[in-house]
Amino acid sequence: MPSLIKIAAALSLAGFAHARPSNVESRDVGLSNSTELPIVDLGYVLQRATVFNDTGNYYNFSNIRYAQPPVGDLRFRAPLPPVENRTAVETGEVDRICPQANPAWLLTATQFVPSYLAGKRNFTAADFNVSSSGSASLPEQDPRTTEDCLFLDVQVPKEIFDRAGADDFEGAPVLVWIYGGSFTGGSKQGAGNPAGLLARAQNEKNKGVVYVAMNYRLGAFGWLSGPDLQADGTTNTGLYDQRLALEWIQDNIHKFGGDPKRVTLVGESAGGSSIMHQITAFGGSKPVPFQQVVAQSPGFQPMPSNIEQDSIFNAFLGLAGVKTIGEARQLSYEKLQTANIIQTALSRYGQYTWGPTVDGIFAPELPGQLLAKGRFAKDVKVMVGHNQNEGLLFVNPLASNSSGFEDNIDSLQPSIKAFPLYKNYLANTLYPADAYPGQIERYAAIVADSAFVCNTFYLDKAFGNQTYAYFFVVPPALHGTDIAYTFYNDGGPSSDVINVDVAIALQEYITHFAEFGYPSETGVPHFPIYGENATVTVLNATSITQAVDPAANERCNWWQKALYY
Repeated sequence: MPSLIKIAAALSLAGFAHARPSNVESRDVGLSNSTELPIVDLGYVLQRATVFNDTGNYYNFSNIRYAQPPVGDLRFRAPLPPVENRTAVETGEVDRICPQANPAWLLTATQFVPSYLAGKRNFTAADFNVSSSGSASLPEQDPRTTEDCLFLDVQVPKEIFDRAGADDFEGAPVLVWIYGGSFTGGSKQGAGNPAGLLARAQNEKNKGVVYVAMNYRLGAFGWLSGPDLQADGTTNTGLYDQRLALEWIQDNIHKFGGDPKRVTLVGESAGGSSIMHQITAFGGSKPVPFQQVVAQSPGFQPMPSNIEQDSIFNAFLGLAGVKTIGEARQLSYEKLQTANIIQTALSRYGQYTWGPTVDGIFAPELPGQLLAKGRFAKDVKVMVGHNQNEGLLFVNPLASNSSGFEDNIDSLQPSIKAFPLYKNYLANTLYPADAYPGQIERYAAIVADSAFVCNTFYLDKAFGNQTYAYFFVVPPALHGTDIAYTFYNDGGPSSDVINVDVAIALQEYITHFAEFGYPSETGVPHFPIYGENATVTVLNATSITQAVDPAANERCNWWQKALYY
């Protein structure tokens, strides 16, 4: 056990997790006298605005509880609505994030990717300074970390808030952010300040949007799964957290000036694939609490196998030192988080262990399969996006020969070992070696397609090509680099934004889609429908053009069949 703890300690949470840009956070300014800030009666609680942003002219209602604390007997179960507590006015001044963890391979990735982008192509273990030594203590945790983390933020322009409840006001569109972070990290504020999006939605033609972002459980706390757990718990609790937050929006957003009939979800990576799972939830048998989605690089590791799910479940119990989930519920948070950090640290290269799983209920099959079978919410408008270089972050740089390539495939898709014909077709027909400069690029293409890019194509096809799609190619166009553009803030850090015009255009597309159901707007280049020609709007470093979607190919059709699961 000490050696495992050393691995976890070596992480120090790395300072690197995809889908988390460097211009992470720009806090609200211009605090008013707290007694002058408005109070919203949510029935179960009285919630005062935390701050008023003078620059953006909007209120920030921070850290609104939307669920009971998922602790004790409520651990590893679907969340419950909050209980009434009107003894005091809540101000949301205490920020909270859910327990976080990172895999150990990120330490290698932080060194590999910059070297690769600088031109290096051949790597050995000596190229990476990854020490096997370290103290026996666990990485220092963010002081905001707590199991009691199911809170959300509402940011609303003053003009919209002041009209809430008026007879002549139907309410403003609602933009709901679901963060990424590979289902092991991230938070409602982690992607950045939405001030730029709020400002872009309030131009001469548009009247603005209400912005909402929620926390959901991560790692083992949110994604423990398998039949053994289901006997006394709930799988995919992170998806249920998101669902409860979306239902909260339906019940309460009108009190802030939002229109519950015009809710658009926006999410990147884990957030984007969460959106896919929400669209296909319960096989499409239940209505969804939203009307539109923007799924950016929707990514997850498919895990339909009950055997693998139970294996991960039992490994977690072993690390926690217990034999049943009931016993795990009685442990201290520290013991559970230690097990979570260690198990996440030991994830296979390029993977994170945790995420949505096929459970027969919320996720009866993989989203791609459900979309192909018509088992999804069909009355949703869809906008998607993917990046040019989605896979590089997740490639093991030491697997640079043909045998290493096959090892990478086995690591990415363990079940394929039992299907040699499929593995041969994958390696020699779909991704032949002579089609790529090297094995790194070859495997990066497989990761990109199987985990991210093809998910957008599944959505385009399922919705009859009546979607909107963009292709982000601004260098280096890595997975997650478009987040800095989504959350570009005119007055905030912009070091990750090469072309401000592209950032502003992307924000215009997203907010116009939220307000009117299509992204094109006067003043920015035309954004056509996907259509039969598979047209994507290309965002590059110098201009915005159109092209044929590179995801519209036979490779994605093959991945969608999920033949060897």
